[in-house]
Amino acid sequence: MALLIHPRVLAARVARAATSPYYRYRYAPALHAVRVGLAMLASILVTTGIDIPNGIWASVTVLTVIGGLQHHGNIRKRALERALGTVLGALVGLLLLFQLHVIGSMPLTFVLMSIAAGVCGYFAIGRAGYVALLTAITICIVAGHGDSTIDMGLWRTLNVLIGIVLALAFSFALPLYATYSWRYLLARNLRDCAQLYTRIVTGAPIDEGEQLATFAALGQRLVKLRALMPSVAKEIDLPLKDLESIQHLHRSLLSALEMMSAAAQAEPHDVVSTFATGKRDAHVRTARATLIVMARSLRFGSNIGVWRPAAEAAAPAGAVPAGAVPAVAPSSGPQWVARRFAEQVDTLRMLLAQTEAYWNIERRQPARP
Repeated sequence: MALLIHPRVLAARVARAATSPYYRYRYAPALHAVRVGLAMLASILVTTGIDIPNGIWASVTVLTVIGGLQHHGNIRKRALERALGTVLGALVGLLLLFQLHVIGSMPLTFVLMSIAAGVCGYFAIGRAGYVALLTAITICIVAGHGDSTIDMGLWRTLNVLIGIVLALAFSFALPLYATYSWRYLLARNLRDCAQLYTRIVTGAPIDEGEQLATFAALGQRLVKLRALMPSVAKEIDLPLKDLESIQHLHRSLLSALEMMSAAAQAEPHDVVSTFATGKRDAHVRTARATLIVMARSLRFGSNIGVWRPAAEAAAPAGAVPAGAVPAVAPSSGPQWVARRFAEQVDTLRMLLAQTEAYWNIERRQPARP
C-alpha cells in the first residue's frame, strides 16, 4: 500500500524542485514549453481582452523573442534587438505612410520600400544582422504594401512592443540561466576526467570501444560549453576571455587524457610504472582530488577558493608547489604528459577560484572586485 504524502510535504518538494537550478537544468525543455505556452496565452488575453486591433502581432513577437531561446541571457539580448529593430522599422514605416498620404504616389512608395529593404539586407549579413532583418520586417508590418493607415501602423507597433514586454516578463519566471548549464556540463566533464585519469594511472583495463564512447561524450559536452559561453558572459558580466581561458584548459586536459589513454593501451606496464602505480603517488592523488573538488564546486556551488591541494598544503617551506614544473632531468613522453596534465589541472583550479565571484551565483557578493 502506497504511503500518502502530506500536502505540506508535497508542496515543499514541488517548491524545492521548481526553485532548484539543477532541476531546471534537467527539465529545461519542459519548463521552456510551459513558459512559451503561458506567454502566448498572456499575449492573447492582453490584446483580445482590451480589444487591441491587430493583436496577432503581439503573439508573433512573443514567439520570435522567446520561442527558440531558453536561456535568460539570450532572451534579454534578443528582446533588446527586437525592440531596436521594431523602433527603427516603425519609424521608417510611418514615414513611408506619411509620404504616401502627402504625395499620394504608390509607385514611389514601392520604390522607397525596396530601397529600405536593400539597406536592411546590406546590414543583415553583419554583426547587427538580426536588428536589420527585424527593421525590414517591421517596415512591412507597419506600412504593408502601402494599403495601411497611420493609425493601423501605430497599433501594430504597439502590439510588437507589448509582445516584447511579455516575453521579457516570462523570461524572469523560473529563469533558465546559461551559467548553470555551463557549470553542470563542465562539472560532469571534470568528474569523468577524474574517473578516466584514475583508471589510467592505476592500470585498470580500458576497453577501446568504451574509451571511444567516453571521449565522444566528453567532446560533445565540450562543444555545448562553447555554444553557451556568450550567454554566460552576458548573464554574469564575466569577460569572455576568462571563459576562453577555462575552455582552453578544459580542451587541453581532454587532449592530455587522450594521449595518456592511448599510451596506456599501447604499453600499459610502462605507463603504470611511470605513475608509480598511481595510488601511491602524491601528485596523482592531488590531481584526482582537485578534479573532483572543482566538479563539486561547480555542481553544488561550494567554495573552491578555500580549498588547497594536499600536496601544496603539506609542502615544507621552499618546496615546489603542486602546480609548478619542477627542475628535473628530461623525462619520457608519458612522464612529460603526466606532469603537464597535473600542471593544467592546478591552473584550471586557480582560474576557477579567481572567477568564482562571478559564476558561483549562490555565493555571489553584492560587490565584485
